[in-house]
Order: sequence, then C-alpha cells, then structure tokens
Amino acid sequence: MTRSLFGTDGVRGRTNAYPMTAEVAMKLAAAAGRYFRRDQQEHRVVIGKDTRLSGYMLENALTAGFTSTGMNVFLLGPVPTPAVGFLTRSMRADVGVMISASHNPAEDNGIKFFGPDGFKLSDEAEAEIEALMQGEVTLAHPQRIGRAKRIDDSGSRYIEYVKTTFPRQLRLDGLRVVVDCANGAAHRVAPAILWELGADVIPVANTPNGLNINENCGSTHPEAAAAKVRDTRADVGLCLDGDADRLILIDETGRQVDGDQIMGLIASRWKADGRLSGDTLVTTVMSNLGLERHLNSIGVNMERTKVGDRYVVEKMRDGGFNLGGEQSGHIVMTDYATTGDGLVAALQVLAAMVETGQSASKLSRVFKPVPQALHNVRYKAGSDPLTADAVQQAIADGEKALAGSGRLLIRKSGTEPLIRVMGESEDRALLAKVLKSICDAVEQVG
Repeated sequence: MTRSLFGTDGVRGRTNAYPMTAEVAMKLAAAAGRYFRRDQQEHRVVIGKDTRLSGYMLENALTAGFTSTGMNVFLLGPVPTPAVGFLTRSMRADVGVMISASHNPAEDNGIKFFGPDGFKLSDEAEAEIEALMQGEVTLAHPQRIGRAKRIDDSGSRYIEYVKTTFPRQLRLDGLRVVVDCANGAAHRVAPAILWELGADVIPVANTPNGLNINENCGSTHPEAAAAKVRDTRADVGLCLDGDADRLILIDETGRQVDGDQIMGLIASRWKADGRLSGDTLVTTVMSNLGLERHLNSIGVNMERTKVGDRYVVEKMRDGGFNLGGEQSGHIVMTDYATTGDGLVAALQVLAAMVETGQSASKLSRVFKPVPQALHNVRYKAGSDPLTADAVQQAIADGEKALAGSGRLLIRKSGTEPLIRVMGESEDRALLAKVLKSICDAVEQVG
C-alpha cells in the first residue's frame, strides 16, 4: 500500500490548492475518523493549530469530517505541535491533529496526525487512511454524530508540563533570554514558561496576525533575534519555528547554533550522567561529520536515518534510544516528548548554563564542524530532475572529486518542490565547485 497524499511530515501544500483545500481536509478527517473509530464507545480527537489565517478554515473542515463519523472533537486553538502529541495522550484521545506547515510561509499549511500514544502515525497507517479516502466512508447514524468543544486551558496544560522537564532544584533567575516565537504557535506559551521559571524574558515576533508567521523571524530567519541579543546584552537567544517543534540557539555574541551542536551538548551531558540510552544519538544523514567524530570520541554511537523527524523517532523507538533529532533543530527526547519540542530542548540548554555557570558560547561549541554547504534548487511541478542524465553525471563527477575527503547528499524535499544539494569537505573551494556544478545541472533540467 503506497502513499501519495502524505509527505515526510503529514499533508502539506499551498492553501486553497490541492491537497490543502477544505474539501480534502474534510474527506481526510472522515477517513481518519473511520480508521480510528472501531467500536461504539466514545472516541475523541484533539485538534491544534498554529497562527495561520487558513487554520480557521481547515479546523472547521476537519471538525466536520471527524464529527460525521461519530468522533467527538476537542479544539485546542493555537498550540505547539508537541503540545498536540502531549494532549493526545493526556486527554486519552484516539487521534491528535496539528494544522501547521511548520517553518513554511503563511500561504502554506499542513495537517499532521498523531496516534493515541502521542507519536506521529506510521507510513502504513497513513497509507490505510489514504485508501479509505478513495472509497465511500461509512458515516455515523444521525444520533451518533460527534460533538465539538473548545478547550480553553490547553496552553496552560502544556506550560505546566514543559516546566516539569526542567530540573526542580534549578531556577533561571538572573538570565536574560531573548525568545523568537516566529509569530507562531508558541507566541504565548514560550514567554510564559521562561518567565515562570525566573528568566528576564525579551520576546521577539510574538504578535501574530495570521499572515506574518515565520516572516523574517524564527528558526529559519534568526537574524532579528541575534540583533536583539546583541542590543540587549542578553545571555542567550532561542529561535522557534511556526509550530515550535524546532530550536536554533543564539549565543551571547549573536552567533547562531544549529541542532547538531545542541544535540552534541545534550548527548555529552546525558552520557556523563548515565542517562543516554544505549549510548546512542539518532540523527539524519544531514548531520555534520564533525558531530559523529565528537560522539565517537566520547564513546557515543551515532545512528543516521533519512531526513524527517518521524524517521528519527521510529529509529529511536526501534532501538530503545531516548535522544535524537535533526540539524535543523528538531530535538526529540522521548523521556519527555513524543516529537521534536523546541521549548523542552531550550530548557536542557538553559539548565546546562545554570548548572555549569558557563556562557552559551562556550557550551555550544561542542565540536568543530566539517565545512558543509546546502543549496536548495526549485524545480517545476511534475518534473523529476534527479532522473536526468545530466544531473546524474554531475552527481557522479562530484562524488568522484570528493572521494576520501568529503560526502554528497542530494535529495528531494518532502514538503516543497526543491532539490536539496548538500556536501561536506575540508576543501572548501572544491566543495563549492562540486555543488555549483550539480545545482547548475538541476536548474537546466528543472
């Protein structure tokens, strides 16, 4: 059974164009409702969203689809993606839904599903839901149509939970923290969590209007937060994305710190404390070779997966590991959460700063990165540049040139019509030449 609607992180696309239409959302919810509603007992679904204008439309469409199959819907309002995973379990729901396109612009949106255990659905479950959409979904008897209810304290529930992941004996008193909320789902909860733990909080991009999510802010545009850290002489900056499941750090000098360094810091501390399950960190093929070398030097194994935090989590669950993530800032700690959680990861870094008394800049220089470059090349819908002979030849030539001194990773984005061209090498000039050749070949074909 194959999937065509679902990508690497749910269903995603430009709003009001297939597949991100109200019609598709309603059919998808009806199919998911039928998939999860397998008896006559009460069945629940929780639905969260970020701050995109289109969230209202999709929320209503999903509600209609789920209630039509007899499921009761609990509307959480704007909450981070990890809050949906947490509340799915906490509220004993059969399924959780997050309406978000993560770090994408406001014109895009997406739908992610969580199972009753709070983890994202497997490829197989998504394929079964797609198959149900192709037929006639059996609707509920009129007397068994579901009800919808808005949950007003969902943010407060998540705030209290996240605070429990911070060491009880510690406080953030005296720390000045800039937090960039990306005008997204964490615009209320992130400043509240930090303030309640004692920090002097300086919020950035925390006034969403439905159209400004991720716009020149957040984890993909951390420049404004870096400037604010320097201007206010803050101790650290925390940059979240639109649904707050990823974190990019800004040290006190304004330097950006990616997910690899954050994972390296947490893995090193957990290894020293005996907390790192299997002495293993799970990450993706995108993570820097320097991270792998550092981990090996301290007796930690690094398992790589294909790109996508869901695949990281699958590997973690299969191997019984409790730490994983992505260079982009998805940090997954299954002791605390079922998916990437930017705020929980941030509290791990802040705890390290408090416990050691060291600055963010010192703590976050865990390893020396191997020079790495990533280029995104857009292609026309319907084309497949990676199958073209010219592109294949450029990739083969590049691999030959970098043999023994670096590596290449060429792949399609799972969420946008982009070819991601990444390479690593100690020879920066050679790396730039190789990547340019491949990008030029993709552009000519695509």
